[in-house]
Amino acid sequence: MDDRTTLRRKLLHYLMGTSVGATLVAIFYPILKFMIPPPTSEATQNSVVAGKVTDLVPNSGKIFKFGNKPGLLIRTASGEFKAFSAVCTHLDCIVQYRPDMKIIWCACHNGQYNLSGQNIAGPPPRPLTQYTVNLRGDDIIVTKG
Repeated sequence: MDDRTTLRRKLLHYLMGTSVGATLVAIFYPILKFMIPPPTSEATQNSVVAGKVTDLVPNSGKIFKFGNKPGLLIRTASGEFKAFSAVCTHLDCIVQYRPDMKIIWCACHNGQYNLSGQNIAGPPPRPLTQYTVNLRGDDIIVTKG
């Protein structure tokens, strides 16, 4: 074989190799982009409508979504609204309002908080984070801080 034939053969091998590589990239790149989700930043949310005044009868509570965490809205027996983080300070279980005992209760390890969010029994080491509650018409607005 002469040098021109060898050079042409090398060029064809190079072109076929790169076209196979480009084809593989074109197939697998979209698949990988689909499988790896893009990074998202958490939106900071300082205020949320937790519900309607008519949703809660006195001496009841409900869980609402505050950003990506749950919150607990309580209407006390006297009609006052209170809101707390619904995440137990012990092991991050979801707490609930117990109207029979008039306390906030964590079912995971029998943690108990009073209606000020203070830990009164069980293993929780810290009080619950309390939120500010305002009424705007029939809406209950819960605000951090």
